[in-house]
Amino acid sequence: MVAANRTTTVHVLGDEDSAKRRQILAGASKVFMDLGFDGASMGEIARAAGVSKGTLYVYFADKSRLFEAIVEQEMLDQQKVAFNFAPERDVPTTLREFGQAYIELLCRPGGGSAIRTVMAIAERMPEVGRRYYEQVLEKTINRFAAYLEAHVQAGEIAIPDCQLAASQFMQMCQASLFLRFIFQAAPPPSSERIAEVVKSATRMFLAAYQAKAV
Repeated sequence: MVAANRTTTVHVLGDEDSAKRRQILAGASKVFMDLGFDGASMGEIARAAGVSKGTLYVYFADKSRLFEAIVEQEMLDQQKVAFNFAPERDVPTTLREFGQAYIELLCRPGGGSAIRTVMAIAERMPEVGRRYYEQVLEKTINRFAAYLEAHVQAGEIAIPDCQLAASQFMQMCQASLFLRFIFQAAPPPSSERIAEVVKSATRMFLAAYQAKAV
């Protein structure tokens, strides 16, 4: 009975610890978004998170470690989005559905703050920027390129460099949407507007890489 009580207590403490960490990350995200990395202080972060500075330092040694944890959480959140690159799926449908899901993720309300902050701090903390790129963008490009390569082998499309083509399509889907959003020149685009841009990108992609009939 004692052993069971100890197990329950440890589990509860673990849940509380996880909840407190999420609470701190949420408060820190708001401060970094409002004040930027340089303007943020551990005191301001503690106030925004509703914890004491002592508690904050129990979880994070300094604001650099805290910022890295926010980036890590953003990477985990983005990795949960499952793009369907099953090889048996036809190319036009996959392009349209992937493009729609990718831009909705990229331009989701509140989603730009982490990207803006990473971009702003990448020169000072290149390892953070590099890790964000490798764990989020590069993994998606690699999976998409592998899908395209399978359809090149099947003779359905003719692409000499699938890594380049994957990046090209993703960039075309961002056209008129991402930069306006990331620089706060426009609100997050509607699903309808995203669909229009992705449809155009898909047409252009297939026109460039459609296999020629022999």
